[in-house]
Amino acid sequence: MTNRFSFGNGAALLQRLGSVIGLLLLLIALSVLSPDFLNAGNLLTVLRQVSINALIAFGMTFVILAGGIDLSVGAILAFTGAITAGVMASGHGMLLAIGVGLGLGLLLGVINGVLVSWGRVAPFIATLGTMTLLRGLTLSYTQGQPIGVSNNSFALLGDGYIAHLIPNPVVWMFGVFLLCAFLLRGTVFGRHVFALGGNEEAARLSGVRINAMKLGVYGLSGLLSAFAGIVLTSRLYSAQATAGSGYELDAIAAVVLGGTSLAGGRGWLFGTLVGALLIGFLNNGLNLLGVSSFYQQVVKGAVILVAVLLDRRK
Repeated sequence: MTNRFSFGNGAALLQRLGSVIGLLLLLIALSVLSPDFLNAGNLLTVLRQVSINALIAFGMTFVILAGGIDLSVGAILAFTGAITAGVMASGHGMLLAIGVGLGLGLLLGVINGVLVSWGRVAPFIATLGTMTLLRGLTLSYTQGQPIGVSNNSFALLGDGYIAHLIPNPVVWMFGVFLLCAFLLRGTVFGRHVFALGGNEEAARLSGVRINAMKLGVYGLSGLLSAFAGIVLTSRLYSAQATAGSGYELDAIAAVVLGGTSLAGGRGWLFGTLVGALLIGFLNNGLNLLGVSSFYQQVVKGAVILVAVLLDRRK
């Protein structure tokens, strides 16, 4: 009995660390194939690019762990970024603009939660609808044109550096990761997220407030998407109407590659961070190797399919 138990724990640990092992193997392979890969400037550039996807993916992790899905994250990023830039362009201060953007992201996430919980709409359909709606609102608000940002203090959020070395978006990424990791593993809310995704009816019978939990996870996803949109707007010095297109798929891919089950109830936030890094370094390595962007999509799609198949096997 002891041997079987130990073997089971070892297999589970190996499954959980699969993404970490995959990332290490990828880093070794790319460092051998491209002499420019391990350049400090290149690595920091990749981390800055990864940060936006990671911020969105952290919120997506909570949603998927709770048994849902959120396709609206990219659209929330674009809409809140445009509103934030628009508030500043109209003469208001940076803090007010950021507050409006974050509050709007939280509200939009809660609306998704209301549709899923009280509206009994399937998460895929509910968030697909809000994604389409918000894309239209963003295009209407911006008239398809970028909204420039000239506030230097705001620009530091996404374009500044710590000690003239570490990009601020990388600092935000790791800071939000630590906060979300504590929320998931060190609070009652986090335990209820796992319970909800593991067995909703059992969670209900155990006293978990199902509807409130769904509002919470979707609200958190919307809030982090808005924050990612603000950081991206700051980095680009403008809000783009088409910003965030396809980001929802990259976020879901990061979560799945990190070992979180699409069925909910099983996963870890560190795996999501590793998954986001894996996607970022894979894209960067293929660029350095001169691989066509068309084939890059093929490679990334194949990696995601393998990750999903392994999840189904587990």
